Amino acid sequence: MTGFKQPVSVLVVIYTPALDVLLLERSAHPGYWQSVTGSREGDERLADTARREVAEETGIDSTRHQLQDWRLTNTFEIFSEWRQRYAPGITRNIEHVFGMPLPEVQSISPAPGEHRNWAWMPWQQAAEQCFSWTNRDAILMLPARIARAT
Repeated sequence: MTGFKQPVSVLVVIYTPALDVLLLERSAHPGYWQSVTGSREGDERLADTARREVAEETGIDSTRHQLQDWRLTNTFEIFSEWRQRYAPGITRNIEHVFGMPLPEVQSISPAPGEHRNWAWMPWQQAAEQCFSWTNRDAILMLPARIARAT
């Protein structure tokens, strides 16, 4: 699939102990808010994909924070407007969900051209803002995941 994106991606929910969640607004689609996402490159490990995407999309040094593999995958239909990025005939993507707690809200440096805005939001508001059902559902799981970890 040289030259095409892999239909394997990560979703990284970045959050604080107060359950504020970082969301990014897509440049090409104003109003489309999401967590950090991105496709695997080559044969990189999924955790490495997640760390790379966090760095690229936010400027956060993810090696300084715990990356949590939520061991959750979602399969979804790729939006038709984005299918040209994938090999012919590819219509579905498998997304692997990760979490990354930060000690507090912090300023980020969004990827130019990819994201036009960013915001920290309380988890319920963040879930409501997400255009993706997989992102919404992951954020809605956050309080239960935190409770299990303590």
